[in-house]
Amino acid sequence: MDFALSEEQRAIQETFARFTDREVAPKAAALDEAHAFPREEFRALGRLGFFGMRYPEAAGGSGMDLLTLCIAVTEIARGSASLAGCATMQSLMGTHFLYALAGADIKERLFKPALAGEKVGGICMTEPDAGSDLDGISTAAEAVQGGYVINGQKTWVTSAPVADFFTVFAKAGKEKKLTIFLVERSFDGLVIGRAIEKMGVWALPTAEVAFRDCFVPESHRLCAEGEGEAHLRKLLAQIRIVTGAMAVGIARAALADALKYAAERKQFGKPIDRFQAIQLKLAEMGTALEAATRFVHYAAWLFDSDKPHHTEAAMAKLFATESAATICDQAARILASYGYAMEFPVQRHLRDVRFTLIGGGTSEILKLIIAKGLRA
Repeated sequence: MDFALSEEQRAIQETFARFTDREVAPKAAALDEAHAFPREEFRALGRLGFFGMRYPEAAGGSGMDLLTLCIAVTEIARGSASLAGCATMQSLMGTHFLYALAGADIKERLFKPALAGEKVGGICMTEPDAGSDLDGISTAAEAVQGGYVINGQKTWVTSAPVADFFTVFAKAGKEKKLTIFLVERSFDGLVIGRAIEKMGVWALPTAEVAFRDCFVPESHRLCAEGEGEAHLRKLLAQIRIVTGAMAVGIARAALADALKYAAERKQFGKPIDRFQAIQLKLAEMGTALEAATRFVHYAAWLFDSDKPHHTEAAMAKLFATESAATICDQAARILASYGYAMEFPVQRHLRDVRFTLIGGGTSEILKLIIAKGLRA
């Protein structure tokens, strides 16, 4: 692997770095405190082509590889983890199944506008009693004339309050196996439930979604009955790697804030970054961040090179998110009382980074996956 970025990747990095510095970072605190979907910034990402990066030009995208997407995600997350969360949901889980499985009409009405940031997609998978345990999903789709009737309850649905369409995982067929359906917001029986108040990523709206005798036409079944889990597993590695990239971006922001504060804050007649206790923290943070960055890039490179990558994707997500959580905690410690103050962004990084520990698989689940991969 060549660790140097290509000319195109450097250009992408510079583009999203400028966007973040000018349009995101200055507004990040206000966006967070508004507890509202960042629609203006979301649409701006659509104009920049972010949502189409992983799709071919023939589908309206730009045909970029996963590593390049990770580079862009890191830059966005450096400014706002909430916006990065909205954006990655749209660019992967929110639109992938439409691109891979939907018919021409759906792609024209929903997929193409979603790439432009004009429509928002969500995914309904997690349930009150089923998270990592996919077999525990109880939402059911019963075949009827012309389509299916879905009943069930989903939770932790990202962008649910503003989404125009949802990719829904429900059990269907004689064997009651996972099947993927597309449910549009206008469908009768789709109910957007209570919003979930979260510790962090306040500008990333999350809510419950219920299906009450929700009729879905046959054209909106996106895969053969029972093949939903197989299609999901093809996407999981990308989700984990990109979540790691998001964590790297948050950690970069936290380290930058700690470095700035330590250079300006004076105690006992000199800046605190002259004290070994602070220098040791900064050194450990910088080393962990560099290692996490390289691990995420390596896992993305494996994926792009069509090499075995599932274990490494889990490793990269585990290491990057846990390292980022530690970096954010150490940054707050360096700022001491100011790390606890809402006027400084470090508290936001500390709250937001925990989002990355959960999405794409908890650290405990990832360790089980890694252990299984090591035995293979």
